[in-house]
Amino acid sequence: MIASNKVSEKHISDQLRLILSIKNKKKILDKINSIRESIPDKQDMKNIYLINELEQISQTKTIDRIYYYVNRLIKSIGEVKQGKYNDLNLNQWKRYDDIITDSLWLIDKRDSSGEHSASYWGNFIPQIPAQLIKRYTKKNEWVLDTFLGSGTTMIESIRQNRNCIGIELNPKVIKNTKKIIEKEKQNNKSDSLTTIIEGDSKKINLKKYLNEHNQKKVQLIIMHPPYWDIIKFSDNEKDLSNSESVELFLEDFGKIVDNVSSYLDRDRYFAVVIGDKYTKGEWMPLGFYVMNEILKRNYKLKSLVVKNFDDTSAKVGQEKLWRYRALRGGFYIFKHEYILLFQKK
Repeated sequence: MIASNKVSEKHISDQLRLILSIKNKKKILDKINSIRESIPDKQDMKNIYLINELEQISQTKTIDRIYYYVNRLIKSIGEVKQGKYNDLNLNQWKRYDDIITDSLWLIDKRDSSGEHSASYWGNFIPQIPAQLIKRYTKKNEWVLDTFLGSGTTMIESIRQNRNCIGIELNPKVIKNTKKIIEKEKQNNKSDSLTTIIEGDSKKINLKKYLNEHNQKKVQLIIMHPPYWDIIKFSDNEKDLSNSESVELFLEDFGKIVDNVSSYLDRDRYFAVVIGDKYTKGEWMPLGFYVMNEILKRNYKLKSLVVKNFDDTSAKVGQEKLWRYRALRGGFYIFKHEYILLFQKK
């Protein structure tokens, strides 16, 4: 039995090379089975990838094709082809079953591990920043969240060994979030650098806080703004949820984008999680309004993801009532929101 994953990879690579000298298919299949049985910890994600690759090889009909797949597997084990904006090894792309690449995200249950909690009204599910951070940053890079709230993005940054700056307008929220982040860092024994800033994202001087860490830029921006006035987050007039009109909401949101965009590295990514709203008997496509506001700036749209969500706390236990209202009113009940993904030009 091989002692570790690292030793196992070297062992497997050496054994695979031996297969290339075998001419008898039965002996080749016996050798593949022997390699598969030698793999330790068959529940480990990396080892699952190896087992699946070996299974594919064993199902191959011709020896020439077996040799092709064996050479490909040897290459994937021995060579790293790193993603431009992440730590993924693209030679082993099949390993990453946990990364969603479709534009429809169906997530059944929110992650409630560690310090994650749904108690803060309006926070998004942790799987969203988890996916974005893994896909669009490398270890030790910097993530900016301009609507920090209860710290969901920052928690995921800590778990993935990224650094994070979060801006939050509400001092009461910040007091609790600081405690949450401290606990999460202790639980993970993390060296990630985190900065929580109290203030208005339209006006915060981000350069000052980046300089404290000898940084000039961030590598990913994540925003989860209020869906205009659906939820009132505070009585502060600077809070976007208190905007008197959708036009003023979009104007102030645009000011936030303008204030922080110069601190995002060129070609790097900017994600906004936003939903629509229903008002005065009419569906308001707030997500598309926000998308168009960003496209006025120096960004190109890379993807528009639709994510499902369950009933909000305001609708729990009222499913039949809302179904009746929908049938009577001729509308459909909100069950989705958008993840708008942009790349800086």
